[in-house]
Amino acid sequence: MVLSVFAVPTFQGCGLKKNVATISPKGYDLHHPGILYLNDALTEISGVSFYPKDSSVFAISDEIGYLFKIHLTNNFITQSWKFDKVRDFEDLNYRDSTFYVLESNGDIHTLRFSAKGDTITTQTSLFPGKGKNEFETLYYDSVRSSFIMICKDCKEDKKNTVSAWAYHADSNSFTPDVYTINVSLIEEKSGQKKINFKPSAAAINPLTGDLWILSNVNMLLVIADQNGNCKEVYRLDKAVFTQPEGITFTPSGDLIISNEAGSKYNSASLLIFKRKNFS
Repeated sequence: MVLSVFAVPTFQGCGLKKNVATISPKGYDLHHPGILYLNDALTEISGVSFYPKDSSVFAISDEIGYLFKIHLTNNFITQSWKFDKVRDFEDLNYRDSTFYVLESNGDIHTLRFSAKGDTITTQTSLFPGKGKNEFETLYYDSVRSSFIMICKDCKEDKKNTVSAWAYHADSNSFTPDVYTINVSLIEEKSGQKKINFKPSAAAINPLTGDLWILSNVNMLLVIADQNGNCKEVYRLDKAVFTQPEGITFTPSGDLIISNEAGSKYNSASLLIFKRKNFS
């Protein structure tokens, strides 16, 4: 076990110039987040999960087997615990005192702290899919009582579809094709043609029940129902979203998105979008 404490350098409001003509989902202003710059250990931050007990964010970083905890109300201190060797970790979800970490090949790593909170035990559930499959998205669906993994690049997906798998923690099993995303509808609503849609993160908005899907490759935010049916599409401003790789919500509906460090900015960051009045 390794425990480290880092100072998180900066938290500030942002009024960046818009590079593309975009609008924002109701209740949010995607152009003016609060920005929390992160230390070098989180340069390749990927999955994030809000922890309401003390208003912190748990996170993982691609290629590093560490679990990070970023305190949003305690001087932005960051803690870290080693849980594995170097792997291609992509997303993170926390539920019932357990962390579920998604590897890009579909394997699920289950993490639990010891009673003293100083060590982590791990268990790995191997993804059963055949051929080459790639995932970056893991979120919890309370209706299905399962974790959902949306394909980024799965062998069985057709040209204009993206499928989703379910992981059932209680039975340690996987189910394919729980729903399918129609990419043609995303193309229609975005005004773009021949989109190779590649989801990089997803979360359910606790206030609306809608599924919010990020695609870093396409620089899009797709809002869908919980069966993956597209409702709205928003283009992301590259001046704000350098490399969006993770998404989570607070219980009150505030939106938090993680940015990997990009060529323009040397630091990774958390973007915090305060929810406005929905009425």
